[in-house]
Amino acid sequence: MAKITFITKDDNTIVCEADSGSVMELAVQNGVKGIDGDCGGVCSCATCHVHVAPDSVERVGEAGEIEKDMLELDDEANERSRLCCQLEVSDELDGIVLHVAH
Repeated sequence: MAKITFITKDDNTIVCEADSGSVMELAVQNGVKGIDGDCGGVCSCATCHVHVAPDSVERVGEAGEIEKDMLELDDEANERSRLCCQLEVSDELDGIVLHVAH
């Protein structure tokens, strides 16, 4: 089981646990403010934009081309940006911290 911490724009910390699914689904199921997942996880809306904590960047890996294209349209994007619909819950993500971009 992976434990993932979300920090919202208003500095609320929400710790969620899951065995599978996307990180975006986990956030939506747990009411994380700022993660909407409007497109349902098909990487076409960027309403699940997060900034990965510096010490967790290597564990989530690099964004794919489609994801990078979506992030280029977001003014809040930086080198640690990811769309959490593109992150699958796994033991590798246990303990990561994600800062909600919006």
